[in-house]
Amino acid sequence: MTTDSWRAPDVERVDPPYIADERAMLQTWLDFHRATLLMKCAGLDAQQLATASAPPSNLTLLGLVRHMSEVERSWFRTRMAAQDVSDIYCTEDQPDADFDNVASADAEADLALFQEECARADEAVASISLDATFVARNTISLRWVYVHMIEEYARHNGHADIIRERIDGATGD
Repeated sequence: MTTDSWRAPDVERVDPPYIADERAMLQTWLDFHRATLLMKCAGLDAQQLATASAPPSNLTLLGLVRHMSEVERSWFRTRMAAQDVSDIYCTEDQPDADFDNVASADAEADLALFQEECARADEAVASISLDATFVARNTISLRWVYVHMIEEYARHNGHADIIRERIDGATGD
């Protein structure tokens, strides 16, 4: 990625409706949080995206984006839709590579991949009932996965707020 600022392409954060059916409500909240993470990255260059929050933490905006790409793939595609896809960044030898290897990462490619993973996750579960389940340590429904993903984004978007403010003072929701 060049030193030019990355601009989130076509990122429109739509406020979730107050009244909707369950699937639409869950999807809209998930989309809201996905867009929020991208908005926290918009306007920053690759070096800023790879700037850690505060030593000794290695938490970065780019690391959060990479992590959420992994999480989207894992919960929706691998577990729920039973697709045979491998991890994106993490390996057995480097289980935290999504966070650890951002200094040499291609930020533009990673941000594009995040958007692709979100679209692929949506596509993978579009025709699956919220009541459908898979077994991990427990039996887990797609409904639970949506709620968990919304919670995961909410937590990490809080981290993103702090990181962004540290980088350039930008704040917001």
